[in-house]
Amino acid sequence: MLFTVAEAKAEFERLRPVLAEIVAVRADAAELAAALEPGARPSGLGGLPEFKAAQARLDELMTLVQRTGADLKGFAPLLVDFPSEIDGVAVLLCWLEGEPDLGWYHRADLGFAGRRRLGE
Repeated sequence: MLFTVAEAKAEFERLRPVLAEIVAVRADAAELAAALEPGARPSGLGGLPEFKAAQARLDELMTLVQRTGADLKGFAPLLVDFPSEIDGVAVLLCWLEGEPDLGWYHRADLGFAGRRRLGE
């Protein structure tokens, strides 16, 4: 599936709450995992059952992202790509956790190092 820039931006806006939840659950899972280590300080979030629930929820959320046709490339930090074309060239419209919007792209063959602002 290829997205136009407008379609990708609209899908990103729909995914924004899902991505925010991934960030929150990821943090909880990290804290719970650390608390499960021998000799570790317990977490107020719970124990093994809560850790397994957080893992399951992360799987659900990541599946939701993938079902849209977007590609979840990174987990910490989150990196989401939307396959597209610009001037007949295969590109990935990309968002990196912490960015305010979907405003970057790179050629599919160049990867993240070739990122450019949309409109350049």
